[in-house]
Amino acid sequence: MPHHSTITFLSDFGHQDEFVGVVHSVIRSIAPEVAVVDLTHGIRPHDVRAGALALARSVEYLCPGVVLAVVDPGVGTDRRAVAVEVGDGVSVLVGPDNGLLASAVAMVGGASRAVELTSTDHQLPRIGSTFDGRDVFAPAAAHLAMGVDLTEFGPLIDPATLMPGLLPIIGVEDGALVMEALWIDQYGNVQLNISPDDLADWGDPFTLVVADRRQTIAMRRAYREIGTNEVGAVVDSSGLVSLAVNGGSAAATLGISPNDELRIERLDGPSGFSTPVTLGRSE
Repeated sequence: MPHHSTITFLSDFGHQDEFVGVVHSVIRSIAPEVAVVDLTHGIRPHDVRAGALALARSVEYLCPGVVLAVVDPGVGTDRRAVAVEVGDGVSVLVGPDNGLLASAVAMVGGASRAVELTSTDHQLPRIGSTFDGRDVFAPAAAHLAMGVDLTEFGPLIDPATLMPGLLPIIGVEDGALVMEALWIDQYGNVQLNISPDDLADWGDPFTLVVADRRQTIAMRRAYREIGTNEVGAVVDSSGLVSLAVNGGSAAATLGISPNDELRIERLDGPSGFSTPVTLGRSE
C-alpha cells in the first residue's frame, strides 16, 4: 500500500501540450494506486512567484501527502531539485529550489527535513535537460508516495539554505500605504498583499491610487453588495483584501496587471482632498 495516498500537482505547463499527461503517466507507472489531484496548470509561464502564491493560498487545504510543484525557468541549470518534508513527514513538497516552495513550507510550520534530489535510481534516464518535471520531479513524487524514505533521494540539506520566497512587502510612503497587486483571478478580482488589519488606519471608504488616477473604494461583505459601476473591496478566501466589480472585472476597469504597485490614501488625501473618478472598462 502507498505511504501517501495523494499527490497534488501544480505547474505552469498548461493543457495545450502533452506535458501534464506525461507527468501523470510517469506517476501512475510507479505509483498506480496513488490519486493525483491537479491543483492548477494555469500558472503564467515561468512565473515562479505566481506559483508560490497559489501554493501558499492552497497548502492548508491540501490532502496530506506529496505536493509536486513545477514552475522551473531554471531547468537544466545548477539550481537544485529538492524534496522538503513538513509536519515530521505528514507531507513532502517536491520541486525546484527557486522560491516556489518556500511560502507554502512556511505556512505549515517550516521544514523538518530537506534533501537534494540526486539519486539516479529514482529518476528517469534523461534524453535532454529541459523536462525535469518528467525525469526528476514526477518519479521522486511517486517513489515518495510509495514509501521510499526521504534520505534515499540524495543528501540532506539545511532547510535554512533553501531559496526564500519572493513576496512583496507593504510600506508607508508620502502619506500613502504602498502595496502590490498579487494576483488576478479569472473573474478579474485583484488580490492585494494587505489584510483588513492593514487598512485600519486608512478609513472606509479610502482612496485607491492607480498610476495617476484616484478611485474611492469602500469595503463590502460580498460581491453582490458592490453597487453597479462601482469598484469595491472584499476580504477574499485567503483573508486578504481584493478589489472587485459586481459582475465585471476590477482589473480591466482599473487597468491593473499582476505586480503593479498601488497606493491607498485616506479619503481626504495627503494634500487635503481627493478627486473620485469613474473609470471605464478598458478595451
